Amino acid sequence: MTWETLISVAQLQHLLAAGSDILLIDCEFELGAPDKGPSLYARGHLPGARYAHLDNDLAGPPDGTNGRHPLPARVALAAWLRSLGLRKGQQVVVYDSHGGAWAARAWWLLRWMGHAQVAVLDGGKPAWIAAGLPLDTTEPGPTPTGDFEAGDPLVGAPVNAAAVLKNIEGREAQVLDARDPSRFRGDPNPIDPVSGHIPGARNRFFRDNLGPDGLFRPASELAADFHALLGGKPAVLSCGSGVTACHNALAMEIAGMPGARLYPGSWSEWISNPARPVETGET
Repeated sequence: MTWETLISVAQLQHLLAAGSDILLIDCEFELGAPDKGPSLYARGHLPGARYAHLDNDLAGPPDGTNGRHPLPARVALAAWLRSLGLRKGQQVVVYDSHGGAWAARAWWLLRWMGHAQVAVLDGGKPAWIAAGLPLDTTEPGPTPTGDFEAGDPLVGAPVNAAAVLKNIEGREAQVLDARDPSRFRGDPNPIDPVSGHIPGARNRFFRDNLGPDGLFRPASELAADFHALLGGKPAVLSCGSGVTACHNALAMEIAGMPGARLYPGSWSEWISNPARPVETGET
């Protein structure tokens, strides 16, 4: 059996106890404090987990026009995954302490690379700790280079700013923005030098995919939410920099609604060109 969306703490614990071959990836991160993720990893991570840095490993270099977290080159991403020891068909489990906000990006990237066997740990490190399970403070030793090779993407093809701009008139697809409602409305904030959202977008705050317990809500509830937002249109997923938008992609996959397309540059790319239109207010 393989896991391709979520895996529970109990399921993961059972697999590890049975000696199953699993690649664990810790995705701890904090916007505005890029050194905090590695520090949190060093202070305690799931035993055997390796670390993925959002800026350095899960994104390519920004150039001021392509957003804060552009997609990495597929060749570079494949090489990094092999350096972690990833092998073809190996089960990967990714996690963080923020409801999957960062882990979902790793999940999406692996599926973009054609690797189906990847799941987000439901509840992340807090759920692992709540279950009374141990953390480790030592980094795993060197591992043999894996044989992973990129394959055909298992997610919808990413879209660029030109396609999003063209969609404003045609409205053939519905843009869903995963940022919190205040940033979507256009309230001043320290993250966005220009406030607001893409005209015609609707707000789907990624944390609305989670219940009060920090676990993903049932598939039926997620499906009802997304169907109501999309109105029968295909989804284009956006956020601040193409990261938490992946959380909505995961939620839609759980809901049985695959194929949503990511706008990787998202708001940080959109506002790099002042000619692109901006909308404010509730939608």
